[in-house]
Amino acid sequence: MAKIHEVAKAAGVSISTVSYALSGKRPVSLATRRRIERAVLELDYRPNAGARMLAGSRTHIFALTEPFRADTHAPTHMAFVLATSIAARTHDYDILLLTDEQAIAGMRRVASSGLVDGVIVLDVAPDDARVELARHLSIPSVFIGVPNHPEGLICVDLDFEAAAALAVDRLADGGHTSLGLVGQAQTAYEVSNFPPRVRTAFEAGVAARGLEPMFRTSGGSRTTAEDARRGAEELLDAGVTGLVLHCNEDAHAAVLAGLAGRGLTIGTDVAVVSVAATFDTSAFSTPVDVIPLLPQASADLAVGLAMRCLGDNPPAPGLHLIPPTYIDHGSVSALGRSSAASRTGGAPAA
Repeated sequence: MAKIHEVAKAAGVSISTVSYALSGKRPVSLATRRRIERAVLELDYRPNAGARMLAGSRTHIFALTEPFRADTHAPTHMAFVLATSIAARTHDYDILLLTDEQAIAGMRRVASSGLVDGVIVLDVAPDDARVELARHLSIPSVFIGVPNHPEGLICVDLDFEAAAALAVDRLADGGHTSLGLVGQAQTAYEVSNFPPRVRTAFEAGVAARGLEPMFRTSGGSRTTAEDARRGAEELLDAGVTGLVLHCNEDAHAAVLAGLAGRGLTIGTDVAVVSVAATFDTSAFSTPVDVIPLLPQASADLAVGLAMRCLGDNPPAPGLHLIPPTYIDHGSVSALGRSSAASRTGGAPAA
């Protein structure tokens, strides 16, 4: 096992500086702390956790585990990484990003080393291997996402089920009796926790209205604009007049271009609602109603819960679901478009 003087030598600092950085007893510049963090990880240095606990000190660092896989949609995932970093800084905390696809090893390493005060878990899979490890760590963990078995965990997420149900209600209440969902790539329903929740809630909501739900993916192993456009056109050919989009920005743009190519007017001939978009749907050539997924809201809640875990009154395990908000841009009906504009001077709002 590496010694503290080896860490100091690798980081180009004194032994006392390493000690200050790990104990938090004195301030250390961000650049120096980062060098020490890298040396600690590379050398697998493990300070005396017992002494650290007796000192009652904190590292003021949270680990953020976000495994980057081949199918990772980088813009969405990096939006959550940035949001978590911003949330942490409001509490004077830094983020140590763990991107190794073998995420368990990274979590175990930083927890046993005493390098971080807690772990924020992103990109949660239905049967996520990090779940069982989190239950046994000596430091707190908060999941942004909900695995299949969240018992004993603290989980934060958008209420995707309520968001999908809200989209169905808006379309059905607008008089649409044939509804279709253009979803994620097929593999997303196997490796991610939220696409199945949206699809299941969509289908349940449509069925509750006495209607027949229709669904198309936007690709096989990866979402593509062409697959999304083709899926939407298949739904239109089957008689769908109300579309729910749960796919990335390029897929949205392709679907809208396909509707325009058919000479269809959004808000009149066909209605469109976007569910859980992390991008601005008002920036499309035709703005689209949206129930957004806001990374900052999830990150603020998750980091706040992590901070509470370090205090005297930690939160109990459980789900913390963020209620959905519907933002009207007039893509469900022409009436909705004019009323939204009149309320905001041409800039529709929730």
